[in-house]
Amino acid sequence: MKKSTKLLASLAATLLVAGSVLPMAACSEETVSGITTENIPVTAYNGEKVTISFYHCMGSALKDILKDGIADFNKLYPNIKVLTNSFGDYPGVRDQISTEIASGRAPSLAYCYPDHVALYNKSKTVLPLDSWIESTLEVKQANNTTALMGMTQAEVDNYVPVYWNEGKIYDEAKTMYTLPMLKSTELLYYNKTYFDANSLTVPTTWDEMEATCQRILEIEGAKAGGAAANPCIPLGYDSSANWFITMTEQLGSGYTTSEKGNYFTFNNETNRAFVEEFRGWYQNKYVTTEEIFGSYTSDLFTQVEPSKTKCYMCIGSSAGAGYQCPAVLQDGKTYPFEVGIAMIPQENPESPKIISQGPSICLFKKQNKQEVAAAWLFSKFITSNEKFQAKCSMNNGYTPAIQSIKDNTTYKNFLNRADGNKYLQATAVQATMEMKDYYYVSPAFNGSSAARDEMALLMKHCFQEKPDSGKTVSQMIESFFNDSYKKLQRRYDK
Repeated sequence: MKKSTKLLASLAATLLVAGSVLPMAACSEETVSGITTENIPVTAYNGEKVTISFYHCMGSALKDILKDGIADFNKLYPNIKVLTNSFGDYPGVRDQISTEIASGRAPSLAYCYPDHVALYNKSKTVLPLDSWIESTLEVKQANNTTALMGMTQAEVDNYVPVYWNEGKIYDEAKTMYTLPMLKSTELLYYNKTYFDANSLTVPTTWDEMEATCQRILEIEGAKAGGAAANPCIPLGYDSSANWFITMTEQLGSGYTTSEKGNYFTFNNETNRAFVEEFRGWYQNKYVTTEEIFGSYTSDLFTQVEPSKTKCYMCIGSSAGAGYQCPAVLQDGKTYPFEVGIAMIPQENPESPKIISQGPSICLFKKQNKQEVAAAWLFSKFITSNEKFQAKCSMNNGYTPAIQSIKDNTTYKNFLNRADGNKYLQATAVQATMEMKDYYYVSPAFNGSSAARDEMALLMKHCFQEKPDSGKTVSQMIESFFNDSYKKLQRRYDK
């Protein structure tokens, strides 16, 4: 990512003026047009053959659903060919697009997080969507009907407001740059069978979480053979970056701002104090993270072998609920333990704060205006089509972007099954729907993606490193904070 950002800064200005149509490297059999920095007026799709490219990070099951969704889209627009390319994960999509922008290329539309859009838009190549949303132009569909290029007010209102408004966080004018696709948040997964057997209460605050972790180690240490025969780390946290950012939101202590020249506000005493406290948790073997463990901590949560290290709580994405369920036993119907789901611990349970995650869709300014029009129609379809949204959500636990989904019979039946391991994804989705008023989104600017990556490294260093001779732990942590701040400030706070 760092290399591609430098390329973006040094090359985009000269390469984007090229007027030639450039092929997409990942789309060998077809080509789409190059990017431009020019304003793209709303253009009605005229029915001609056109190819668009869509970059995402869907897994194999979602790819099949996407394939079906494209087939349904093509029933309306048979001459729009949709090429899809998966790049493994969100940073993979981000890095690929950043590199391509530096060469005057980009997909027609892509999965994105807000900080990705801010990075791309440094070159002014992300398509503003307001005029497209408001357009009253009409487009002919294959079923002999016409449709709006834009959206009715009812269609706009159908999107979950907090998800819709995320698309407006990029400037003071609240320009719309993204449409919400599918959303998720973090949940606390816990071994309900273990908690019930040991009379443990699900923690709702971080103080309660610390006490619960301590109690679990006591319980395991008291068993035959002691803790060595019952290895466990009570809590796994999949994303230490999320942990850091969420704590700053819950504490109101500052992480980043959208104020140029003052983007980074995380280097303060309050934040250093909670990191030092959680370092103590790590040193006491209360917690590990994905960055330290080397894999998603759901692997520890679903571990049932007595001699292998396991955890009894895991904080991870609601969209990964399926990975938090242990494998069914040999009888094909019994699970080794029941999984419970709760909100992550809070600093103030009266005013919860949980992160809003999951992909949105951004479009790029392309030299072929019909390509832009076609990409817009496809982005509308995949973010608002009930059948497609329902199938995606039922597959992996993402929350749909639209509110009318609750009236979809198939989806209602899915949610009604939210009562156990077999339907853990439904339980996760139901929980996230109930938490939608508590979501937050961090400011998005060129450098916010790098800040997120830096927080993950910062937490890892603060947890694992030992202070130099003559230094205290507090001094070491302050030094790490200072280094991270200076690194980000030199590159982005100009």
